[in-house]
Amino acid sequence: MNTLYLVATPIGNLEDMSPRAVRILREAALIAAEDTRHTGRLLAHFKIHAPLTSYFEHNKLGKLDKILAALAQGDVALVSDAGTPAINDPGYELVRAAIEAGYAVSPVPGPSAPVAALAASGLPTDSFLYLGYLPRKSSERKSFLGDVAALPYTLIFLETPHRLLDALVDIETVLGDRQMAAARELTKLHEEIWRGTVRAGRDYFERNAPRGEFTLVVAGQTISVESARWTEDRLRAEIASGLGGDEAPSALSRRLARESGWERRLIYQIVQELADLNLDA
Repeated sequence: MNTLYLVATPIGNLEDMSPRAVRILREAALIAAEDTRHTGRLLAHFKIHAPLTSYFEHNKLGKLDKILAALAQGDVALVSDAGTPAINDPGYELVRAAIEAGYAVSPVPGPSAPVAALAASGLPTDSFLYLGYLPRKSSERKSFLGDVAALPYTLIFLETPHRLLDALVDIETVLGDRQMAAARELTKLHEEIWRGTVRAGRDYFERNAPRGEFTLVVAGQTISVESARWTEDRLRAEIASGLGGDEAPSALSRRLARESGWERRLIYQIVQELADLNLDA
């Protein structure tokens, strides 16, 4: 069974090209590349001579039949200009077509700017949401940001240098002055990862003209204990309901401590108070 390989390529530093990626590209019957000139230079550097065809945003649907025909004859490798193909780059339609045609699809892992920026951001990495490029227009950008403003996940966006300052203004307006990191030129000579608040980021990049493509990592929404804490009236109502269902006081206190934001000790005191009142009645 022939295979469509999704081959990650360097986002800057050529030393990040894995030996497996080089081997797969050398052995491929065809390499489908987002920009054949850009990929051609990469292939020349590693002395790879496999046939090359273009596969980019404006021809990706028209090229499906040709690439599937090549896949019928041997393995095909898909590469983007940099990083992991099909992640914010053309590739999804080809992957779906290959799967539906019964071919194997296999990733050859490697560099990825969003993951690299997240890992180095200093922000939580246990749950995150990658959202690609922010919309160009401010009104659309604000609406887009509004849809994710309440989410607790670390947010990852891509942005161009000439839109960065406008994007930071809208991020602060909609999401607030959160912690963030702005990563540019990752793995390259002038790599920079700036960390701080959104407002401080605006000040910094107003003084230091943005250059290079940016990956923005922004903290998710946090909810303070006080804002999440139930009112005492609601707590008492839930306790009364629990006692009415014959839930044991200790189990009831543990459960409501998890759900209400109140300390278990305080909940248990109210549980005992209401239980005593029920006995007196």
